[in-house]
Amino acid sequence: MKDSFLKETLVNTKSIAIVGLSKNWNRPSNFVAKYLIDHGYDVVPVNPRYDEIFGLDCFDSVADIPRPIDMVNCFRKPDDLNDVLQDTIDAGVGRLWLQIGVVNHQVRKAASSKDISVVMDKCIKIEHARLFGGLNFVGVNTKVISAKRSRQVYN
Repeated sequence: MKDSFLKETLVNTKSIAIVGLSKNWNRPSNFVAKYLIDHGYDVVPVNPRYDEIFGLDCFDSVADIPRPIDMVNCFRKPDDLNDVLQDTIDAGVGRLWLQIGVVNHQVRKAASSKDISVVMDKCIKIEHARLFGGLNFVGVNTKVISAKRSRQVYN
């Protein structure tokens, strides 16, 4: 997948429904959502287990979101993607992003046949940071700059 396509996709996306977003702070979906919110994206949580996440209304499915969405970002198992794809089609969403490890070539082909652009097996947070700055040598930008060394005491 070309960087120019990924960059164009991220620039032209304003609202993102995150399917499988967890309220659990240490889940990858939670990290991704926080990152996207911090970078100005309108995140819409989709998970039937919650009423709200980050103070945002949480929906049972993409089909239940009462407003237009630019992209569906998916943290579901590959076998669960047919329902997500159908909701994406029904909602008229033109972009589907499948996170790292979420690979389903049949869904990709079906989405493409409906003029839905698909990014598969890539992390939206990592790609955004890579393309727009924000990755450092360990893969995250903590925005904490310090020359102070930790004090270690040896007995």
